[in-house]
Amino acid sequence: MTFWGFLVVFVLFFAQAWAQELPLPLLPRVIIEPPKEGTPQDFALSLQILLLLTVLSLAPALLVMVTSFTRIVVVLGFVRNALGSQQIPPTPVLIGLALFLTAFVMAPTFSRIQSEALAPYFAGTISQKEALERGIGVLREFMFRQTEERDLALMVSLSGLPRPRTQADIPTHVLIPAFIVSELKTAFTMGFLIYVPFLIIDMVVASILMSMGMMMLPPVLISLPFKILLFVLIDGWALVTRGLVLSFR
Repeated sequence: MTFWGFLVVFVLFFAQAWAQELPLPLLPRVIIEPPKEGTPQDFALSLQILLLLTVLSLAPALLVMVTSFTRIVVVLGFVRNALGSQQIPPTPVLIGLALFLTAFVMAPTFSRIQSEALAPYFAGTISQKEALERGIGVLREFMFRQTEERDLALMVSLSGLPRPRTQADIPTHVLIPAFIVSELKTAFTMGFLIYVPFLIIDMVVASILMSMGMMMLPPVLISLPFKILLFVLIDGWALVTRGLVLSFR
């Protein structure tokens, strides 16, 4: 039985139970409350676990915002739109490719976080606070390398902070939006350069069709095979992947 079939049967069951005034099945309740007995350390541990679960729920957003994923997925979206094939490659394929390329690009940064923050923390040589500071410091170095100075200046001016003298004077909550703006700017620049050759093919095909008097035939329908052929002949996916990886400093 498919998901929609199961959903229909589930709704009909409850509708019939409501019509016949039958008791509906009881659902279990989940109650979160502080322990009635215990030490303050136990209560603090419970709060830490709850905070950890909250952070894990925000992990996908953090992955998108503070890594190379934003630039990669936007550029791949431009490639698909430039080709004119709205559903090919499918969106899950593009997201999966973007995730693996993100892991490839961020591998040196993640390795530094592992060696400088996580490994000493698990070994018990540093505290949790120091491990967090070291990990964020490594990630800040990556974001600073990709962020343009004018985007940083924009966010600093909007935040009302005094002019920073060093990178340490810029808070992380100011660095992250500046990094995202720079990533979007770079992705749109690369997307424009990808669009140009495919736009030329569309213009040439449209001009030929107009000169032949075939104005009712959509030019995109004719130009799509030529754009795919060009993309395959120049090994487009390899060029796009190479350009994306080398674009990160």
